[in-house]
Amino acid sequence: MFSSSYIELSKAALAKNLRFLRKELGKDVIISSVIKGNAYGHGIDVFVPLAESCGVRHFSVFDAGEAFKAKKALTKNSDIMIMGDITDEAMGWAIENGIAFYIFVLSRLERTIAISRKLGIKAKVHLELETGLNRTGLEDVWLDNAANLVINNQDCLSVEGVCTHFAGAENIANYKRIQDQIWLFNDQCKLLRKKGVPFNLRHTASSAAALNYPETVMDMVRIGIAQYGFWPSKETKMHYVLQVNGKMKRRYVDPLKQVICWKSHVMSVKNVKQGEFVGYGTSYLTMRQQKIATIPVGYFHGFRRSLSNFGKVLIHGKRANIVGNVNMNVIIVNVSEISNVEIGDEVVIIGKQKNSQITISSFSDMSNLLNYEALVRLSPDIPRVVVK
Repeated sequence: MFSSSYIELSKAALAKNLRFLRKELGKDVIISSVIKGNAYGHGIDVFVPLAESCGVRHFSVFDAGEAFKAKKALTKNSDIMIMGDITDEAMGWAIENGIAFYIFVLSRLERTIAISRKLGIKAKVHLELETGLNRTGLEDVWLDNAANLVINNQDCLSVEGVCTHFAGAENIANYKRIQDQIWLFNDQCKLLRKKGVPFNLRHTASSAAALNYPETVMDMVRIGIAQYGFWPSKETKMHYVLQVNGKMKRRYVDPLKQVICWKSHVMSVKNVKQGEFVGYGTSYLTMRQQKIATIPVGYFHGFRRSLSNFGKVLIHGKRANIVGNVNMNVIIVNVSEISNVEIGDEVVIIGKQKNSQITISSFSDMSNLLNYEALVRLSPDIPRVVVK
């Protein structure tokens, strides 16, 4: 391997997470695996076939670029759905390849009809409804026009589903706002049915909504962060723990397992005298003789510069503290208390080594990032490999 670090994706962890989610959601609900943001940093090209091997047959992406990557990675006859941006040029490609996409403004619906008619192929679409997130979605005042366009152009359109997205479902404090959105969505769906708009699926739930608000689980759910082994928020995890503790009289075991593990190696080991500065600048001064190891990862790879003199990695199953500034391509760690550290030794940046673990939660907490943000910042150039 030519790269200075690599990311392992655990098939066993993904399968475990999907079993848990399937149990929570019900056997008849379609799980759409959300793979936007390079599959939350896991790598679309590697994660898609891995997910398919675990039974996933539907994928959600943000834009046509991600849909193109996902299509290339497919090993099964799986479906792809674009939830966000798509240009007219990409729309033609999507229609030709049977890739569905959201309709959230009338102009996009009109363009879809025109391009579909020109190609002579029905476009697969999902009508996204505005229910209170105030980001994208067809507003109430547009529903009549949208419904009429769909009804009058059924030779060009296949409405695969009707959907919305909730505003802050990861927080129980948003309960009233979420309930209002659920009520409005159901009311809008009834209106579309009454007008004669044919659609197959209703889907509103993300990981957070599905776990915090079971009533949002409809025909399909769009599961992102939870499939990768992470809770959408600490509050979501606590909500689940309290529910489980109320039903069971045994020790709680986290049902989600982190799929990702980021590893590198020691590239240099040396002794530094007392009173010497380490690395660029003068941010770290040795107070005694220290043994330091240099590791070939840095902020270019997604290891935040804010972790200078603060972050940790695992070597020989023990935590080693970052000393000095995080560089573009290297970090330096203090290994004075870790025996027999040598060039080539495995370094775990995120993941488990022996009995110790650095979770993405702890890594993101150290760098003051959300789980989501820390994951998607991992460089796409880092090789991803699947392990059992």
